[in-house]
Amino acid sequence: MPRRIVIIGAHAAGIDAASAARKTDRTAEITLITKQAKAGYSPCGIPFVLGRHIPSFDNLVVFPPAYYRMMKLDLRLETTATNVDTEAKTVKIEDKTGKQETLHYDSLIIATGAYPFVPPIKGREKKGVYVLRTIKDGEIIDKAIGEAKNATVIGAGLIGLETAVAFTERGLKTTVVELLPYVLPLMLDEDMARIVQKMLEEKGVTVITKNAANEILGADKITGVSVGGERIPADIVVVATGIRANTELAKNAGIIIGDTRGIKTNMRMETNIKDVYAVGDCAESTSLVTHRPILSQLGTTAVRQAKVAGINAAGGYAAFLGCLGSAVTKLFDTEIGATGVTEFMAGRAGMKTVSATLTSKTRPEYYPGALPIKIKLVVEKNTELLVGAQIIGGEEVPQRINALSFAIQKQMTIRELAKADTCYAPPLNETWEPMVLAAELVMRKL
Repeated sequence: MPRRIVIIGAHAAGIDAASAARKTDRTAEITLITKQAKAGYSPCGIPFVLGRHIPSFDNLVVFPPAYYRMMKLDLRLETTATNVDTEAKTVKIEDKTGKQETLHYDSLIIATGAYPFVPPIKGREKKGVYVLRTIKDGEIIDKAIGEAKNATVIGAGLIGLETAVAFTERGLKTTVVELLPYVLPLMLDEDMARIVQKMLEEKGVTVITKNAANEILGADKITGVSVGGERIPADIVVVATGIRANTELAKNAGIIIGDTRGIKTNMRMETNIKDVYAVGDCAESTSLVTHRPILSQLGTTAVRQAKVAGINAAGGYAAFLGCLGSAVTKLFDTEIGATGVTEFMAGRAGMKTVSATLTSKTRPEYYPGALPIKIKLVVEKNTELLVGAQIIGGEEVPQRINALSFAIQKQMTIRELAKADTCYAPPLNETWEPMVLAAELVMRKL
């Protein structure tokens, strides 16, 4: 009898898990379940559709219907998993018509993702208040932009700032409100975040930090947001205050939830219950720096976890050892990236660090088109190991973040990084690679 694999969730994690399972077991019966009307699309691209960098939301669909047929995957759209019985090894599902069915599994992969967290702001139920998580959310906001003049984004994380940039590019007067002292608090330290904030303000975005949105004003439809006693006009409000792992189904099935509020897994992505795996935004990872559980909630982490779970669910063997949370974005013409831990995160983990920040150019000063770049390196003081990096620049940020990610994973010391053999050509790079110069600055401090 063919192996039966059921996957709850059909986006990055779910589909990559299904693909890995199919490549491992050519005969398995693989069923994918998703509540949404579209599967296999990239939610990370939604702000860039709003900003008109990507022509249509349809362009975000990575896996067309033909893919599921080719891979022999049974995709159930607009279908909800209502219960998991791990003793009977069954999943109860219900489609949009109310039809119910019980699926039997040999292996179950939970890829239920996450949901937008909306704090208890007075007036949050008013018309004109949105979250941004799905294509449907994006389509609603896109339509609202055409009838608006002012927008407020609550939350200055990646999605919040990318959405604020999109609003500004579409001609809306945009304000960002952040409770914490600086923008991108999970990605950057305050000194680097200030550079991003200054750039945003120069481009016309108003940024308010150290303040909460107290109330969303207006009758039925919003007219503004109250922040610190000041009224900010707004026709659109997007709440981008983070996401929470969607773990209710797993919790009800007796699956252990970790301290991060994500599903606890081992390095095979298996939960405390045999043959049940968890991947993506709902599942914990391990930090390769602190070796503590973290919720990475990045697409790159999701697909790597998914590949491991898919192989194991289909009878193979694979392991996910952890991640660094490497992330990049582009806001207007500025690229921003980070990998490993910030100084702040390292301090919370009890690590003593030394850091240095270097300002340079992406090409020699004399070559036309040279753009500024700022690199911050964070080093563990006693071992001299590189544990974190943050970069802001006009170009080539992702490649440098990738290189520094490799360095952290291979436990490179700052002295080894300072001796890196790098390349040079006037149209492409300086004779002294900025990462190497930043490493030398840290060495002087050490």
